[in-house]
Amino acid sequence: MKTALLKKIQDKTFAVGVVGLGYVGLPLNLCFVEKGFSSVGFDIDSKKVDSLLAKRSYIKHISAERIAKAIDSTLFTATTDFSKIGTCDAVLIAVPTPLNKNREPEMEYIVSTCESIYPYLRKGQLIVLESTTYPGTTVEVMIPILEKSGLKADKDFFVAFSPEREDPNNPNYTTETIPKVVGATSPDGLAVADALYSQIVIRTVPVSSTQVAEATKLMENIFRSVNIALVNELKVTFMKMGIDIWEVIEAAKTKPFGFMPFYPGPGLGGHCIPIDPFYLTWKAREFGVNTRFIELAGEINTSMPDFVIQRVMEALNENGKPLKGSKILLLGLAYKANVDDDRESPSYFLMEKLEAKGATVEYNDPHVPVIRPTREHPQFIGKKSVEISNQYDLILISTAHNEYSSIDFAKLSIPVVDTRNVVKTASPLIYKA
Repeated sequence: MKTALLKKIQDKTFAVGVVGLGYVGLPLNLCFVEKGFSSVGFDIDSKKVDSLLAKRSYIKHISAERIAKAIDSTLFTATTDFSKIGTCDAVLIAVPTPLNKNREPEMEYIVSTCESIYPYLRKGQLIVLESTTYPGTTVEVMIPILEKSGLKADKDFFVAFSPEREDPNNPNYTTETIPKVVGATSPDGLAVADALYSQIVIRTVPVSSTQVAEATKLMENIFRSVNIALVNELKVTFMKMGIDIWEVIEAAKTKPFGFMPFYPGPGLGGHCIPIDPFYLTWKAREFGVNTRFIELAGEINTSMPDFVIQRVMEALNENGKPLKGSKILLLGLAYKANVDDDRESPSYFLMEKLEAKGATVEYNDPHVPVIRPTREHPQFIGKKSVEISNQYDLILISTAHNEYSSIDFAKLSIPVVDTRNVVKTASPLIYKA
């Protein structure tokens, strides 16, 4: 089985299927097609499939031209029909792994995907999970469902885990230029998975097991979460002392060793950093371990929206207005600058908390003109971006889009609460948060 699959990879007669056509799955499809492999994209969302077949993009940093080229090559297609899984030599799973309201892993999407796959599983396939999850998921959750097909892992098909490392719209790193960690449940499975990913990425990093690969992704994002929590705590502390955290960071990062800059904000956003650490804290409890450091970082980061609300109230109060009844314009709905990705964005929590206190909130985001369906905040669906003006009682900057850096906020003559150090000019109406 290994020899046959390796030969197909070498000959580029190997067909790749990707389940989940979002920020991770769609770039994977396109990368394989651009290297000469046939690729099928699977998704339960017919709108995404229809968009791709019509050569349209729904992700801002992926151009319609790139999609059109893939479609026109006849190597790429998209479908909601999971019976076509059987035509693929490898199936890569890139579906969401959110948390439930109790901050416990929600395996619904992985489970439902595996349930959709196993009726069409055949001998000689490679199944790879890319979704970020707790150590043990591949073996404990995925394999038992796939084996309902009557086939056995590592005898009839191979299983691997290779965590996604996408950073949407990062100009320095793309899918192809980010090293890919790969772990499998057998040496032969690892050889095949490694050979496959070697076709599209600059370097693969084989590890000894799927559990190591799963833990690697969690460690990467826990590292970021803990350091962001630290700088958020320092922000609050230094602000009490009259010290600008941003100036401190700029000075500290001139040290050429022993320091890595992290930046404060209004809270954590994106699919990874707010969620992934809790996958490990949940799994650790199974082994009688309390991950206090990780959970403390989570508490600090999730408290940041409340800190921002307090600063908004202080800014309004100093200008003779209460929060209740005030009109507030929030700048930036995306979770980070210059992207259209609003997953887990702290802006939603800010809007929700401000409205709960009686404010009227509008938003501006050149990258998110209309709020799309979200799991956590369905009440905002359909809300549209508005123009920036001084017809508000306060402006709250939540995302540092480039478009905002050229605005002279002082000329608007209304209070501005800046959570991202966008405003560089000093003014009594500018409040850092």
